[in-house]
Amino acid sequence: MQVLVVGAGVVGLAVSRAAALAGHDVIVAEATSGIGNGVSSRNSEVIHGGMYYPTGSLRALHCTRGRRLLYEYCASHGVAHRRCGKLVVATTDAEAEKIAAIRRQGLVNGVESLELIGGNAARSLEPELTCVAALWSPQTGIIDSHGLMLALQGDLEDRGGMIAFNTTIERLEPTARGWSVHFGDKDAGALEVDAVVNSAGLGAQRLARATAGYPAARVPRRVLAKGNYFGYARRPVFSRLIYPAPVDGGLGIHVTLDLAGRMRFGPDVEWIEHEAYEVDPRRADSFYARIRTYWPDLPDGSLVPDYAGIRPKLTGPGEPAADFLIDGPANHGLAGLVHLFGIESPGLTSSLSIAEDVVRQLAEQE
Repeated sequence: MQVLVVGAGVVGLAVSRAAALAGHDVIVAEATSGIGNGVSSRNSEVIHGGMYYPTGSLRALHCTRGRRLLYEYCASHGVAHRRCGKLVVATTDAEAEKIAAIRRQGLVNGVESLELIGGNAARSLEPELTCVAALWSPQTGIIDSHGLMLALQGDLEDRGGMIAFNTTIERLEPTARGWSVHFGDKDAGALEVDAVVNSAGLGAQRLARATAGYPAARVPRRVLAKGNYFGYARRPVFSRLIYPAPVDGGLGIHVTLDLAGRMRFGPDVEWIEHEAYEVDPRRADSFYARIRTYWPDLPDGSLVPDYAGIRPKLTGPGEPAADFLIDGPANHGLAGLVHLFGIESPGLTSSLSIAEDVVRQLAEQE
């Protein structure tokens, strides 16, 4: 088949690579001038274990399988990463019960080597930490996300695929053969392909509504959750990822490390109506308060605004977190079409597994 993938983020690149490896002719349409300029470049760069997600959910399935695939891919392709491990910490008895429940869920999800440890054991690993208990996840790690995307792009191009940058898809129309793809920008025109995968991230709903024959009722609402990050202006004090017990809308303000050794904190959850990426320095007040529950010695004046990302969520404040939504031909009845909605955390970790699933759904219709 000739397959058009919309969006050159990590999931779009993974899908395009998987389609090319399966022998399809692949074109990626990317609205910006480069790869990974949206959701994929504004996250914690964490390889997640997979213990948070409900039994049988796509997030549980793809995160756990995707993590294993991702570590193998990093090793075989020279993508920088480190399996540094993560401590999910409890600072109260109620939080201790919460992290015990997370461990039970993780075991159901097939996450390896999860261990509940006491506060003293946690402090022996990270002396600056204050907690009554912790969940140790040795399978969690960090990754150079841009290096990953460059490797995926290389695999795609090695198989004859290509990326059309600065190309916005305006509408999709079914044809006798497949799909007529209408694109704008400087070289406006149309292209006929056999199949389309909508991996447009924050723009997925807009493209779905511009898909002729796709029922409007199937397009989920888009809820924007902004996550702000603050950098630590001094020498890092932790060598592992430190996460508090989860909060509404996210996993809490956690300690994130990068491969260069820098330490930062985030993300928080700020529900917004429109895309905006500026970090308000005043939000540091809430960061200090939350971080000091597990690191009381955080110095005043040590947090500096860093960057922000936006998650394309399908549910809002106070609502249960939605699963990934992968809407393929078996669900909506339109051959050669897969829409991806709500691919937020753990989307990067899940990317290679999601890609296999999407390409399988396209193959089953042939």
